[in-house]
Amino acid sequence: MYRWCTDEVEPHDRFDYWREVRAKGLFGVTAELERERRSDFYGEFSLGQVGNGALVELKASAYAVERSQADIGHAPGDSICVYQQLGGGGWFGGMRSSDFAIANGSFATSHTDLPYRTKPLGDAGFHLRILKIPVSGLATQDKRIRELAPKPFNDPALASLLDACFADLREAAANEGAPDAIPLVQALGHLALIERGIVRPVSRRAQAALRTARLSLARRLIAHNLQDPDLAPARVADLLGVSVRHLHMLFEAGERSFSQTVTEERLKQSRRLMCEAPERLIADIAKACGFESLATYYRLFNAAYGMAPGDFRAQAAGSR
Repeated sequence: MYRWCTDEVEPHDRFDYWREVRAKGLFGVTAELERERRSDFYGEFSLGQVGNGALVELKASAYAVERSQADIGHAPGDSICVYQQLGGGGWFGGMRSSDFAIANGSFATSHTDLPYRTKPLGDAGFHLRILKIPVSGLATQDKRIRELAPKPFNDPALASLLDACFADLREAAANEGAPDAIPLVQALGHLALIERGIVRPVSRRAQAALRTARLSLARRLIAHNLQDPDLAPARVADLLGVSVRHLHMLFEAGERSFSQTVTEERLKQSRRLMCEAPERLIADIAKACGFESLATYYRLFNAAYGMAPGDFRAQAAGSR
């Protein structure tokens, strides 16, 4: 994962460097900002290869961006982009008929080689995440992909799946070479194409994308409900909008069953809490992680990590 920020450049050169080297040279766009505001400009980004896609997270002061026909000719991408707005909101468009505002947490999709303009709403600046997937890396080569003008993502059911996949993809990007990245990139790409009407929801590739995304969301739902000792498949299936049988099938395709996943997440959470709050009673931590029986917690912890919780805490304290 490559990271860069304008702190590496002298203040009076920061926007010019960002515009010429980063915006135009790396992202293939034209950046503009009033000269009197350039001395206060700040920008940072991370860029990593994930599966067959590229994941970018960008945060910067407010400025205007355009990808013109000249930019496209200079740096064609032939990729689909899935954008996630983070913090604040943004205006995005190309022609008047396709202009739209995108709110915090919302998504948009487009093909890279169509003109667009974008700028933040208000003075908060940019904060967004972008996944670029080469068209050649998608299972479908439908020519309509190259006609995808920028458009907001309007299906809330699919948006929650996108959000879960993006969260998992960030973790995979942090762990370079993680095998989970490839199906996540494919799932995000095909979910975008389902929403844009290019991939049929009942097709084989759509169903594969939905399975990957639903498993990501199911794991997220488990992580957010660990403190509930009665966390059961029926509860997660209901939150996910699928049957209990379908939920079990999702986990059967992975490495761990539903119950094994819940136990593993509870144990990992207990380890984090022991490190973060060394003065907290182990019994309180076990209960906070959804273990009703302290004896069961000790047995499972020892089986997973080869030591008792107290020994792990002592070991973690000694390494600080």
